[in-house]
Amino acid sequence: MAEVACAAPKNLPVGPIGRAGLGWWGVTALIASEAALFVYLLFSYFYIGATAAPPWLLDPTPKLLPSLPNTLVLIASSGAAWWAEKGVEKEDRRQACVGLGAAFLLGCIFAAVQIYEWSEKTYGIGASSYASLYFVTTGFHFAHVVIGLVILAILLGWTIAGFFSARRWIPVSSGILYWHFVDAVWLFVFTTYYLTPYLGFGR
Repeated sequence: MAEVACAAPKNLPVGPIGRAGLGWWGVTALIASEAALFVYLLFSYFYIGATAAPPWLLDPTPKLLPSLPNTLVLIASSGAAWWAEKGVEKEDRRQACVGLGAAFLLGCIFAAVQIYEWSEKTYGIGASSYASLYFVTTGFHFAHVVIGLVILAILLGWTIAGFFSARRWIPVSSGILYWHFVDAVWLFVFTTYYLTPYLGFGR
């Protein structure tokens, strides 16, 4: 019988080869649908706040500590994720791992501070329409942060295992795109709930 020569075992490919694949488009569609939900929530805030009898806000002067530094932490996390993606593109595994690890750690810090901030509130979700919108919106965003952290952890593990290269990095690109979305949404949430009251909205 003829012998069949076998090549040395290699890692199984993770994701398609090329600039984009179905996974990337799927994440893009998911982001679009999730963005619409946040638009509805923020629209509800402005609509109810504009039509409710003043004072509507339970926090007429929201504390910018720790929310503002926490926002900067999330922005830094997004920057670290971008740096990690560049590392994958040029096949610098160390840069990719450090970037993903930093993004994950900073994301965990953001989540922990968010939980602490909730615990400091003197009102609950049922206190008023404002309270309901605040906790639902920030809670919905928190759920996306948790999902993003799981994605970052998986990508970090795959990167350490050497599953990605300059030709096969769409899973990293898709996961980091989702993380950028989570960070961008928070900027709108932060502006809405923490900055617009200082402009006189809802008072």
